[in-house]
Formats: sequence, C-alpha cells, structure tokens
Amino acid sequence: MVSTALRATWDADVAAIAAQDLPWQQLSGARVLVTGAGGFLGGYLARTLLGLHALGKVDAPVQVVGMVRNAERAQTRLSDLFSSPHFSPLVWDLNTLGVPDTGPLNYVLHAASQASPRFYGSDPIGTLLPNTIGTAALLEALRRSPTPQGFLFVSSSEVYGSVIGDTTLTETSYGSVDPATVRACYAESKRMGETMCLAWHQQHGIPTFIARPFHTYGPGLQANDGRVFADFVFNVLRGENIVMHSDGSARRAFCYATDAISGFFSILLQGTPTQAYNVANPAGELSVMELAELLVGLYPEKQLAVDRRHTPQTPGYIPSAYSRLIPDVTKLQSLGWTAQITPETGFRRMIEAYK
Repeated sequence: MVSTALRATWDADVAAIAAQDLPWQQLSGARVLVTGAGGFLGGYLARTLLGLHALGKVDAPVQVVGMVRNAERAQTRLSDLFSSPHFSPLVWDLNTLGVPDTGPLNYVLHAASQASPRFYGSDPIGTLLPNTIGTAALLEALRRSPTPQGFLFVSSSEVYGSVIGDTTLTETSYGSVDPATVRACYAESKRMGETMCLAWHQQHGIPTFIARPFHTYGPGLQANDGRVFADFVFNVLRGENIVMHSDGSARRAFCYATDAISGFFSILLQGTPTQAYNVANPAGELSVMELAELLVGLYPEKQLAVDRRHTPQTPGYIPSAYSRLIPDVTKLQSLGWTAQITPETGFRRMIEAYK
C-alpha cells in the first residue's frame, strides 16, 4: 500500500505540476492511456491527469486508462489511484505482438520502459520490445480511435549515443551507438520508437510528440531500481554508507520529477509534432561523487560516509561509457518551461517521502 507520507508528497507534487501555466483545458474530458502507470514516470503522469479536475484545471475529469503488466503489483503500487472513479487499469504486456483493445482514446502517453542498465544484460528483449513493437501497437490503437489528439513518446538521452568530448547536447547532437552490443537494446529501441512516431505522423497524421528525459528522480523509484542515484537514496534511508562502484567522475544532470513531468506536458500541449525536446535540469549537474557527498551531507545526524574503495559493480549491470551527459534545454524553455527544483531540495524531498 502507498504510505501516508508518499501519498502526501505525490499530492503536493501534482499540485505543483498543475500550477504551471499550460493549456490544461485541452485535456478536459479526454480519455488518456498511460503506459507504465505502475512505474515512476507513468505513475506521475496518471496522478497528474487525475488531479486536474479537482484542482480546477479542467471542466470535466480526465478518464485515465492505466496500462500495467501485473495487476496484483499494480493494486499495491497504485492503491491511491484505484479509488478514483476516473481510473481504469488495463493489463497488457507491451512485449506482445498485437494491438491492445483500449477502446476509443484521445491521447496516449507512452512511458513504459525498462530504463535501468541492470535490465539490459538480463532482459534485453524485454527492454527493447516495449519501445519498438509496443510503440507500434500503441500508435495503431490511437490511429483506430475516432478522435486522436496526441501521442507522447517518453524517449531517452541514450539516443545521443557516444558523443565527442564534454559538449552540451542539443536535440541534434547525435553520436554513434554500436548495435552489436547488449546495452544498445535500450538506445537503439528508443531511436526506433522516435522514428515510428514520425512515420505514423507522416503517413496517418497522428500528432506525435517526443520527450527525451535525462536523469530524472523522485518518489516512486523502487529500491531495486539499479541506477546509482536510486541506490544512493536507499543507502541513506537504510542508514548505510554509500559505496562507490566507480571513481565517481561521471557527470549527470539530475532533474526532479515535477520539473520533468511539467516538461512532458509542455511538449504534449504546446510542442511541435514530431519534434524532440530535451527534458532535464542542466543546473542540477553533479558528478556521481558529488551526488553521494550531497546525500550524505543532507543528514549529518546519521553519520554516514562515502566509501571510496571503488568496489565492483553489481553483476549484470552494464555501465555507461559516457563521462558527461548534460543537455541544452533551450528548445523546451522556448515553450515557457523552466526547471525549478535543485538537487538538494529534490533529493531531500524524495528521501522524506519514503520515511
């Protein structure tokens, strides 16, 4: 079940997202399919849509269809949503070759994906299929609906591949991805998903929108996520020293969930179809070591430390080869969006939500 503290944090975050100056009325009375509704980003998208009417942002409630793979697990993770009369779960595996029976839809928000490198080696097929055949199936489901209004594909910064040097990445800063590597299952499938969005727009006129999040964090991430920023948070929650599995020099831009979700809706409601937009907080740039030190420093009373022995990574984890992944978000900012949450504020908020 969802704890009181976690639900309170989600409610406050949804209110912050809904407070953004966006044309929310476009979603009034819409029927929206959210994939990965039981996950981190999908859960935020579903909760935001369901909160719009109560917060006075739409005249008629949004009807949310939450696509999940496991009904029992979804009832645990989404217990707060199951109580809403405007939420309907749909059990479907996006690894399936087929088009789900969704009923008529106005929007699809496709956030279902295994984003952690801990899955790439153990389940490369389950990583790539939802981004490829799953995306095709969802585009078809929307195409067959009487009034399709928008398809949002949550892509990834991984599409940029191996870029030269420490350049800040614009939406056209592409490097290479070696398709004959296991880790490519994620980056290449996200690239194909983006191309599918363009194809269905070109051939069938479906308004498709592409968001490229970088390193997004917040309440809702699981203890077994496998990415370092989640591991570090749960180390702190368990009162454990943070153990480094690298030299900690890799630099990433950390973006809190409310900023990312606000960015997604900015793209869907104000963006240009088939255009990709970076969604990240460049001001949240930290090295992995700096992140570890920040989290330890948030709770001095715990007397935690950063273990710098550079121990081997968890078996099966396939690390990134890129030393710096920092975006240029000028394109998203042109829609009126701006990141507001600092890493210090965001990570403290995340940790407190789990207490």
